[in-house]
Amino acid sequence: MSGFRRGVRLGVDVGKARVGVARCDPDGLLATPVETVPRDERSIARILELATEHEAIALYVGLPTSLSGGDTPSTADARAFAAELAARTDREVRLVDERLSTVSAHAALRSSGRSQKKSRSIVDQVAAVILLQSALDGEKQTGRPAGTPVPPAEETE
Repeated sequence: MSGFRRGVRLGVDVGKARVGVARCDPDGLLATPVETVPRDERSIARILELATEHEAIALYVGLPTSLSGGDTPSTADARAFAAELAARTDREVRLVDERLSTVSAHAALRSSGRSQKKSRSIVDQVAAVILLQSALDGEKQTGRPAGTPVPPAEETE
C-alpha cells in the first residue's frame, strides 16, 4: 500500500434519472453506499455537499464505455457531468472506467432476491460502490490514482 493516498473518496455513478453516490473509509478498504441523488439542476450541488460532509479528497465519476472501450451515448453525459463537478470544486475529479458496473449491480441485487422494480432506488448506489471499489483496488495495485483527471475548467454558463 506504499503509494496509496489516505482519504475518503466518493464514487459517482451518473445516470439519466438518478446519480448513485458511494464513499470509502479513509484507508480505502471498503466502498459503501451513500445516497441516490435525483438527476436535476441540484445534482451537482448535492454531490458537492456530500463531498464536503464526508471530507472527500477525490470524486471518481464512472465513465460508461462500450465493452470494446468506445464511447456510448452516456459517455458524453458522464464527461460533461464530471467537467461541471470539476469546475465547481477544488477537489480532484477523475473519470474511471465503469464498464459493467450497472450490470454487476443488477446481478448482485437479483442474486440477493430483490426484484428489478424494488432495486431501482438503490441500484445506482450499488453501481457507485462497484466502480469505487474497483478504482480503489486499482489504485492500491498500481500506487497511482485510478482513471484520468478532469481538469478544472471555467464554467461555461
